[in-house]
Amino acid sequence: GLRIHEYLYFQVLSPGDIRYIFTATPAKDFGGVFNTRYDQIHLVPADPPEACGELNNGVFIQDQIALVERGGCSFLSKTRVIQEHGGLAVIIADNAYDNDSFYIEMVQDRSRRTADIPALFLLGRDGYMIRRSLEQHGLPWAVLSIPVNVTSIPTYEMMQPPWTFW
Repeated sequence: GLRIHEYLYFQVLSPGDIRYIFTATPAKDFGGVFNTRYDQIHLVPADPPEACGELNNGVFIQDQIALVERGGCSFLSKTRVIQEHGGLAVIIADNAYDNDSFYIEMVQDRSRRTADIPALFLLGRDGYMIRRSLEQHGLPWAVLSIPVNVTSIPTYEMMQPPWTFW
């Protein structure tokens, strides 16, 4: 049946051209939850982007959050790769770069494996815009605050991505 998505929000603090509050959805039946609020943590794009095996930049994932691209292997497999590299969480962006409204429900892959770190799904357009900004600025990562409590922010102050309608 239909299920109302739970949303988790994070804000990119830098680079400044994508200093917006983004919406993500937690994995349905695997992964941990955010017990800590991180005010300035790095969002490191995985290399390779699909994170289905050994990472070339795994050392930069340690104690940070990884940005991963959908495809190539299960959501759970990606989450485990990031966890094995010491990542505190993973944000998996859709590989459909024009997706600006459809959230995918991330579920177990029937392997009976588990993952302990939070896993979030991000719209493809949002993931693409974050990666593009980092490439344009020659930066290895973004800085973010996660999770963000949007109920305490007046609607007129919510800095939402201009390409996304809430």
